[in-house]
Amino acid sequence: MKRVYSDIVGDLFHVGHINMFKQAREYGDYLIVGVHSDKTVESYKRRPIISENDRYEIVKNCKLVDEVIIDAPLIITQDYIKENKIDIIIHGDDNLFSENYKIPIEMGIMKYTKYTKGISTSEIIERIKK
Repeated sequence: MKRVYSDIVGDLFHVGHINMFKQAREYGDYLIVGVHSDKTVESYKRRPIISENDRYEIVKNCKLVDEVIIDAPLIITQDYIKENKIDIIIHGDDNLFSENYKIPIEMGIMKYTKYTKGISTSEIIERIKK
């Protein structure tokens, strides 16, 4: 069994998240999604609108996801990969290189999914403001 991992914020869960999960599943048999905590997300962007506990529950109940890791780390280490028996790590192609994924890139296990244009949490927030 090939275990695929992707990490997300998952705020204002939308079709872009679903599209990423569908594409991620093409790389393996078992999809693990790490969801970042509110504190982690606030460290590099804004506070999520949906609380972390609600985001964990939303992702846990997505039928495309086999396992959820709560309070997922931003930086993926070799220990984290081994501990969670991860074979492939997936991220959207909107961010092709990030220090957060340096180890999986070096290990050759980093793959990218096509980013869904026209839908993001930031875009949804802007629509609401207008």
